[in-house]
Amino acid sequence: MSDSDEQKVSEREPAVRSGRWVRIVPIAVFISLCVLFYLSLDHDPQTLPSVLVWRTLPDVELPSLADPAKTHHAADFLGKPFLINIWATWCPSCRVEHPTLLRLSQAGVPILGVNYKDVREDALVYLKRYRDPFAWSVFDEAGSWGFELGVYGAPETFFVDADGTIVYRHVGVITEQVWRNELSERYQAMGGERVDLSTVDSAKAVSAPGEEG
Repeated sequence: MSDSDEQKVSEREPAVRSGRWVRIVPIAVFISLCVLFYLSLDHDPQTLPSVLVWRTLPDVELPSLADPAKTHHAADFLGKPFLINIWATWCPSCRVEHPTLLRLSQAGVPILGVNYKDVREDALVYLKRYRDPFAWSVFDEAGSWGFELGVYGAPETFFVDADGTIVYRHVGVITEQVWRNELSERYQAMGGERVDLSTVDSAKAVSAPGEEG
């Protein structure tokens, strides 16, 4: 092989190697995506982990939904087991969940409603129209408390015991079936009474006792 031929071969080698990488990289990316998709099949979005589970509820100083001049702290809600429900009027799933919250409220389950990144006036109209299931309501306009809780969106519900420890986090809509199959025992385990939603008529459910709005 002449010197000129060797030079041509040496000039082609980088191009060949570059072409191989061009073919290999997309294949590697595709395989990686397939692996991630496969792993996601075993992941239940309703049981997203939270770094705050089994930790004390972060303190909060948020205005009341109904009265901007009135503020609440986390300590205001302690004393017995309760739920924290993250909701908003822009959330279609929250409307699906709302009748179940009304029934839980009627059955005596205290619920703290956190109106999340919403418009106050819209939220008040919503609760007046569809009835209010919340024992207390705070307005988290900027999503600051939601950020501390690790909220991804709405609806999300946190189970908090009487001492203020977060014991469970549920992501997604709570239906009667979800409550019966997944959440009722968790509520009882943290000291709440057994609640059978099949015995509660949502048509007769009224606003929860406590602060209006």
